[in-house]
Parts: sequence; structure tokens; C-alpha cells
Amino acid sequence: MKGPASELEARYRRGISEAAGPALLSGTQALVRMLLAQAEKDRRDGLATAGFVSGYRGSPLGGVDQELWRAGALLKAADVHFTPAINEDLAATAIIGTQKVASDPERLHDGVFAMWYGKGPGVDRSGDALKHGNYYGSSPHGGVLVVAGDDHGCVSSSMSHQSDMALMAWGMPVIHPASVDDYVRFGLWGWALSRCSGLWVGFKAISETVESSVSMAGPQLDEIEACRFAAPEAKPGPDGLHWRWPDLPGPQLEQRMRHKRAAAIEFATRNPLDQLLAPVSQPRLLIAAVGKAYGDVMEALRLAGLPLRKLAEHGVAIAKIGLVSPLSPQLQQWARAAVEVFVVEEKAAVVEGLLKDSLYNLPLLERPQIIGKYDEKHDPLLPDDVELNPELLRTALARLLGRLGVPLAAALRPQLHIVESGLPKRTPYFCSGCPHNTSTQLPAGSRAQLGIGCHALAAQIPERNTSGSVQMGGEGVDWIGHSPFVSGAHIFQNLGDGTFFHSGQLAIRQAVAAGVNITYKILYNDAVAMTGGQPVDGSLSVAQLTRLVAAEGVKHIYLMSPAPQLYRLDQGYAADVQVRHRDQLDAVQRELRELPGVSVLIYDQVCAMEERRRRKKARPAPARVKMLINEQVCEGCGDCQKKSNCMAIVPQETAFGRKRKIDQESCNSDLSCLRGFCPSFVSIRNAVEAPPPAPALAPRILELAGTLARPETSIGDAPYEILVAGVGGTGVVTIGGLIALAAHIQGIGVRSLNFTGFSQKGGAVRSHVRLARDRDTLYQARVGHGRADALIAADLLVAASQETLGVIQSGRTRIVANLQELQIGAMLRDEAKRIDIEHLRAILQRQAGGVPLQALQAHRLAARTVGVKYVNVLLFGYAWQQGLVPLACEAILAAIQQHGVEAASNALAFACGRLAAAAPEALEQLLSPDAPSAPATGSAVERYAAYLEAYQDAAYAQRFRAWVERAAQAGQRLGSDLLAPAVAENLFKLLAYKDEYEVARLLSSAAFRDDIRRQFGPRAQAVLHLRPPLLPERWRRHEQPRTIAFGAWVFPMLRLLSGMRRWRGSWADPFRYLRDHRAEREWQQDYLRLLAQLLERTTAATLPRALELIALPQLVRGYGPVRRQALAQARQRRLTLLAQYEAPETPPAKIIPIKTATPRQSP
Repeated sequence: MKGPASELEARYRRGISEAAGPALLSGTQALVRMLLAQAEKDRRDGLATAGFVSGYRGSPLGGVDQELWRAGALLKAADVHFTPAINEDLAATAIIGTQKVASDPERLHDGVFAMWYGKGPGVDRSGDALKHGNYYGSSPHGGVLVVAGDDHGCVSSSMSHQSDMALMAWGMPVIHPASVDDYVRFGLWGWALSRCSGLWVGFKAISETVESSVSMAGPQLDEIEACRFAAPEAKPGPDGLHWRWPDLPGPQLEQRMRHKRAAAIEFATRNPLDQLLAPVSQPRLLIAAVGKAYGDVMEALRLAGLPLRKLAEHGVAIAKIGLVSPLSPQLQQWARAAVEVFVVEEKAAVVEGLLKDSLYNLPLLERPQIIGKYDEKHDPLLPDDVELNPELLRTALARLLGRLGVPLAAALRPQLHIVESGLPKRTPYFCSGCPHNTSTQLPAGSRAQLGIGCHALAAQIPERNTSGSVQMGGEGVDWIGHSPFVSGAHIFQNLGDGTFFHSGQLAIRQAVAAGVNITYKILYNDAVAMTGGQPVDGSLSVAQLTRLVAAEGVKHIYLMSPAPQLYRLDQGYAADVQVRHRDQLDAVQRELRELPGVSVLIYDQVCAMEERRRRKKARPAPARVKMLINEQVCEGCGDCQKKSNCMAIVPQETAFGRKRKIDQESCNSDLSCLRGFCPSFVSIRNAVEAPPPAPALAPRILELAGTLARPETSIGDAPYEILVAGVGGTGVVTIGGLIALAAHIQGIGVRSLNFTGFSQKGGAVRSHVRLARDRDTLYQARVGHGRADALIAADLLVAASQETLGVIQSGRTRIVANLQELQIGAMLRDEAKRIDIEHLRAILQRQAGGVPLQALQAHRLAARTVGVKYVNVLLFGYAWQQGLVPLACEAILAAIQQHGVEAASNALAFACGRLAAAAPEALEQLLSPDAPSAPATGSAVERYAAYLEAYQDAAYAQRFRAWVERAAQAGQRLGSDLLAPAVAENLFKLLAYKDEYEVARLLSSAAFRDDIRRQFGPRAQAVLHLRPPLLPERWRRHEQPRTIAFGAWVFPMLRLLSGMRRWRGSWADPFRYLRDHRAEREWQQDYLRLLAQLLERTTAATLPRALELIALPQLVRGYGPVRRQALAQARQRRLTLLAQYEAPETPPAKIIPIKTATPRQSP
């Protein structure tokens, strides 16, 4: 189980004849390997060639450039040049230049083989360049491969794409590899075809293959990379097939294409790409599976227990089709010999139509029946608008094979799976500290249009009033056709800096030319965050950006930033640029929407993820401000979440209700949370986070884990299928990758699939891993419906979604789950929203049937041991120890080492997870050797009373107890035990009103200071964010109320103020005449009068409504304007509930209405 010495050497070994072990390759890595293989092949053939790669990133090809940079040294040694382009059509134009080299008298090489890459929309926009390149041709020792990244399932695109038809319309041959195994062979074949025919060759790299990984045997790779292609007899036509000059525009280009196509067909005849897997001389049925659909067909047949031998006995042949267009002569020959041909291809029918056209003129008795999307009666057979999978093929295969007498296993018959509906969705969301969180906000009454980029997430936030979708580079131009016919006079258009550099600048030029009223918000974040944080492909500083838009004729340019003091406008900026702090965004936008014509607002703030990457790389790590919420001061109102929309502010259940805390691992120190009007926020300077305890105990933990019994696991004859389900950005893909790498190291066949890109930012992510003793039985990477052997549920909400539930089979699937509640975006805007963990757990257990679900509080354990960032590796260790992952521990630890990212910490997290599963008591003893047993928790009433005594005095606490006792007596009268707890909880909330004295007491407490030192070190300096009551809440019109920062000098004053709390409410209280205090006193008095009447007059019939009235204090949360608004709403709610309480259908229990107080303004 010795792993490769070098990951790069294993993936990209250049010497074809050198002995090599297996290589674990992703589709993206296979694209890089095929470049190196072509360079090596040419060298062996005595050709002095070079390679060239250009394109533009975009899911599913979002990581191609990063992988090329990673292999930069190997590519340079192979003379392969990588030049990323600013957009796809200019990349294609650069590729045209490579094919001129062979005919250039100053050439340095015999030719240049080239690869263009781009996602489906990039194929579309590059049509003119690609068509020109294809028509003018390739060179004899060059060749061009056009890699089209097709997102068939619309996983990370504005719409799904199928580039076959476009490439065919431009005259290109199209090849479609079925899996990563085919990539290198197909790539070499494609370049050979391009050299032979003079055509550019389209290469379909769909999400399902390019984002999957496979372990390939060394001999298999050697055989592929050492392949030779037979050169067909040269038939160049009257003027040749390749690039030449002069070659002026004229009909000869089209005439030459006829000869090129003939050469391509001849090459395909001599070098067949299609394969017949179950040869039958005169098949009754030929199943022609195209590209990725081949894996779906073979997996469906495997599940049905139908090997190729048994199919052949019943006259059924299987053809694996890789050449989409032109049709291979072999396929046409096989089809002519069959009675019926069933063409299986994903999305729209291409091969099916071409095959029908090619055989249409055969005599009726010689012409096979060809079916695919529709059967012979034109009834639907296969869908053309979804991704295929073995389950979708069941009905069609069962029907066709059944009428041939082929015995079918139950697996081919449709199966039903219980699915849960009505659950909240985990959708993608802004990262913590994302600049788009602020930049996409709008003033009241305005609307915006989205564009391509992470900022499009604003469309799912109703308050942002953001809609519309156009192609990349067309942002805002649709307003030219929209605006003359609507009453709205202005719109904001969001535009990323990457899109601006790609093609968006022309959109601004068009808007200026049209004279429409529009404000472009150019969101400058210094990275292409959607695809991995790559830099913009070229130089684009903020100063350059201002000059570019000014040169386009934009007169009004505003520059906004969290640090406006850093800009020096005399150093290369356009004239008349206005610089403002981001806090003035609302006011600036109000000004811009009133200006005629085109204006530009540049919002400059680094992408949050890129900021994190830079901090990780920096040594030493740069100092930054950390945020902390004082749990006791927090009211749980959610105003901070609403104002910042930040996912780093998470719910925290406490003995005093649901509060908020800062997730320090997620927090990016954006500080937008300070927009919340709340004194609980404390910023910490000179913070040094205390390390978790586990690293100090690492030797003992690892030693103890080494003594644990190993689970008895094995992989049977069928593949073993694992699904990891969780939240994007938390390491779900890492766990899938570690399992795949460990299997590869152990010599076990593996396929894995991870979907990455925009749609996974904080949304649902699933990593599919399939293991097998025999690699040849792994036909696909995706875990099938009802086929999972193990589910590692890193997030219960994703695990309980329909897509995940579908893979669970009752009585088979074992599940390990993390019980942590991980919030969703909707919870930021509605503090009442909850995720019912127990309900989700019950759904999974019901789906799993009799197999017990294993669960743990992984976040809590990670926080106490290795740190929350390693929580999913800890969960992985727990799952492994429970026997869910049938791989050797040594292989997994080797994979962690080879992965190379914080290997020691990840190995420790894996060990902690194992201990949590097999020896939780021993782990607890290690972590807390001297911890006494937890004391019995007192009653809630006494806990509340103790707090109120510290809040005011013993008499105040006794007053509370008396009310609770009255409630208990009323409950006895009604025979209900609900009344007293409800009164205790809500009366406490009412009496513990956090006024200036209480906030001062809580913030200046020794316990809070100790907590700061414990979390952030002894040198940590706390800065409080308060709004003294005698100051106005806002300085400017339209400005949101804000707090003010106070340094350490304020703590003695707070302690002094805390000591004055005995004056609360007396004539000496300096705050008693302020409007908020008067309103609070009136609210308390009203509530107590109401409570007295409820306790006296409530009956069993009116008890439910009475409990709602008693709970009114829970509606009043927050500080200042937030609390005032909540109080007004609570008063209105009280009137509604009172009317219902006194409704005629309830027994008469007349309660005197209490007037709604209108607080007077403070003097």
C-alpha cells in the first residue's frame, strides 16, 4: 500500500516506456496529462512540436487553469505553453495562430498542437472564431482539440448546455468520452484526426466526467499513451486540407470542407474509436450507447445481472459510441446488421438522427428499426431534458429486453423510494464577509439586475429586488430595450470585475451610446471567486478601471470601499472620481439614481474567500480584528444578521434562550455585523486564538487510537458505494477525495464524483465514491438510487433532501450523522426560523429502516479537540471506526499525508473521531481529566431569580417568585402544568430588561473579561460598540442608526454605572425620563395587569390563547429602534389575541382592554 512518491509524477509521468503504478486522475487532470502524452508521443515519433493551451475558466472546467499552473514545471519541460485568455473567443483566435506556425518560414517547430477550453456558453460566444479556425484548418503536425465543458444538468450554469449541435454546425468532428478512462486516448485520437483531416475536433467534457476521478492502472495508461494511429491514404483534394497562405475568402473554403470530412471518415475507418462489446453476427437488438450514457447502460445491465455473454445469447449487442459526428462507418455497418437499434444518448438526440439519415435510403427489408428518444410508435422512451441514469433506463431496457425473452433481475424493475417534501432547502449563499453582501444592497424603491458572478445570489433575497438574467457580457444592455416601455426611469446593474474584463466593458459602451439611465455597480473583488479565486487574466487595477469607464464616456464615477483613506486620486485615477466609505452606499445610490445617463459605482473590496487564502499563505499571518458577541447582552433579535446578512453569525442555544454568536472559523472580519444596533458586539484587537486542547495531547490521542480494535469490513463482488453529504466549503469534497485517494493507495478500484462551482457556495454538496475489487465493474461514479452502502451525513438538512434520500435503501444503507444545526440563508432574515434536527434525524432513520443511525455532536467535539475546521475529518474517523468505509487505516493515513494540507491536524482529527466512536469515555478523560461531575442543574425559576437578584436586588427576585407562585396556583386550578413555566420564562424576559445599567454590568463583569482572555490571549484588547442614550441614533438622513466604538478607557465608567443600578427607576435615575425607558415601564405595567387578569379568569377553554398572551414578551427583543419596532408589533399582536380570547365561542372571561401607550419624546 505504498503511495506514489510524488503526486504530480504519478498523474503526469512523462516517460511512456517507464514502469509505473496506477494513477488517480480527475477529468481535469486527464486533460493536462493528454497534453504531456502528446508532447512525449511526438518526441518519440521524431517530431519537434510544441503545445499551446488557451481558454477561459467556467464550470465544469473551472479548475483547468489551476491544474495547468500546478503542473507548470512539467509543461514547460515538455514545451507546452499555457496562456489563459480574457475571454473564450479571443482564446480561439489565439489558437488559430498556432496552426500558422508550420507554414511560417521563421518557424521554430514542426507544428504546434493546441487545446482550447471553455464551458458551453463560451462555445456559443466563440462560434465565429471557432468556425474560422476550423474552415481555414489545422497544420499537419499541429492539430486542435476544442474542449467543450457541457453542464448537462445545469449544476453551475444559467442554463444547461449541449455543444454537439453547435460544433457540428461549424463542421467539426465531435468526440464524447464515456469517462475519465477515455480522456487521454480520445485526446490523442482527436489530435491525430485533426492533423490528418485539417479539421478542428470537438471534445465533450461534461460535468459527470470532467469532475469525476478514477484510479487507472499503469499498464493501461502505457498502452493508451504508446498507441499508434494508421495514416489513411492521402486524398487532399485540389488544394490540400490544411492551413496555408494565401487563402483568400471564397467558395474554396466550403469546397475544401467536403474533402476534410472525407479524410475524417477515412481516419475513423482506419482507427476505430467506437467499440462493439458484445459481438453478434445478426443482432436482434443493438444498444448503441453514446459517451457518458455507456456507463449508465452498463450499470443498469450490471444491476440486472446481465453480463455481455448472456446478452449475446439472446441476440443483443452493445456498442460503445465515442464518435458523435461524423458517424463512424463501423456504427453504420453494425446498425445495418441489426433488426433494431436502440440509441441511448443524454439530452437531445444527435447520433440517433444522424443514424436515421444515413440509413434512410436502404431497402425496407435491410433498414433496421431505429429508436431512442421515441419508440417505433413514436411514444416517449427516453427523456431529452434531464441527465440520464440507470434508474431512468430501467423501464426502456426492461421493455426492450423483455420482449426478447431476456431474464431480468428485480433491479431493472422500477423501485419506489420514500422522499420527504416540505423541508427547507440548503441553497448557495454569500460567504461570510463577502463584499457582495453589502454591494448588492439597494435603496428603497430601486431595483437591480443580476449578472454572471457570485453577486447573482442577491436574486434569492427578496429585499434586494434583483432580477433578470442575460449572457455574460450583456449586462445592462437589455435595459435599452426595456426602459422605453415602462414607467421606471432608472435601474442598477451588477457587474463583476472579471466579467467587465471578459466582455462587460462593451455593455457599458453600448449603454452610453444609447443614453439610458442606468448605474453600473462594478463589484471589484480582485479574484474570480466562482471558480476558485483565480486572478483576472490581465492587469486591471481600480485606477485603470476608473480611467476605462471614463474613456467610455461615463461622467459620474463613485468609488466605495471599507477603507477610502487608502486611495490617492492623484495617482492614476480618472478625474472627478468621488471616493466614499461603504457605509454611505445608500446615500450614494440615492444620488446616482437621480442622475441622467450612465453612471458607475465601483465597489472595491477583496473577495472573502480570496482574503482567507491570502491570510493562510501569509507568514506570519497578518493581524486582524476579531469579533465577539457577549452572549448575555445579546437579545437574540437577529438585527445583526439582517443588517449584515453574514453567515458567520450563528444561533446559539443558551439557558436564557436562543442568542447569537460569532463562528470564529467562518468569520472573515468584514465587520459589517457592526451595522446591527446592539451593544453586545465587541471587537478584539491583538487577538491570538487559543489553540484547541487536542494538539497538546496529540501523542496520547494517537497512541490511544492505535490500540483500538479495527472494524471488520470488506468489499464484496458488487461495488461498495459511499455518499458524503454536507455544506459547500466545509470539507465535504475533501472527505470524498481522501476516501478515493486511500482506495487508490490500497490498490482498490475507485471512481468518485464531485460537483464544484458557483452553485455549491454554502449550498448542498455531495461527494460520490464507489469502490470495487475489480475496476472494470465501476461503470459510473455517481451513487445510484437505493444503492448507497454508507452515508456520511455532515449536514442533516442535505442528508434529508430528496436527492440524498433517494440513494438510501432500507435495511442496507448505514448512516453516520452530525447533529449540529447549520443555519441556512433564510434564517438570517427571519430569526424565528429553525431547523428541526430531531425531525430530520427521524426522516433518515425511517428511510434506513432497521439499520440504526449513528449520530454525534461532531461540532461540539471538534471545538473541544482539534477545532471546528476539522469537523468533517473527525466525522470521517467516526464513520470509519463504525465500519462504514472498508479501507485500511494505514491507507487513509497515507492519503491524509499525501493530500498534504495540514496533514498532522487532519490525522489527529481522524483519530479523535475513531475514539469518539469506540472509546468516548477515554477521550473525555483525556480532555477533562480533573473535571468534576456536573452538578445538578437548578430549576429554571431559581436560575431566573438568581439572575434578577444580581440584576437589581433580592426584593426584585422575590417579586418574580411571587408571580410564578400565583401562576402555579392558577395552573393547579386548571389542571395544567404549562402555566407556571410560561409565566416564569416570559416574566423573566420582561423584568430583566437590558437597560444601560444592565448592559454596563454584563460588559464589565470579570467573567466576560476572563472569557476574552481565554479565547484570544492575555494581550487581547476589547473595543465596545455602544450608543450612549443622550446622543442621536443617526447623524445623517437615510443613515441607519449605528453604534460608536469605545476603547478600554470606558470599562471603569461601565463598572461605575453598573454600581448605580440600585437607583434604577427612582427619582435619582438619570435615564428614567428617556422615551425608551418610559415605554418600557408602561409595557411592564400593562403586561402585569394583563397577567393578573389572565391568572384569575382563564379557563381550560381559554388556556391556549392565554398562553399566547403570556408569551408576548418574547416578541420584544433588541435595542433602540429595533426594540421600539418590536414593541409596537407586540402591542398590536396583544390587541389581536385579546379579541380572540374574548371571542363569543369561548366562555365569558371579560378582560378590561388596556390602552396602547404612545411614548412621548424625551426632552
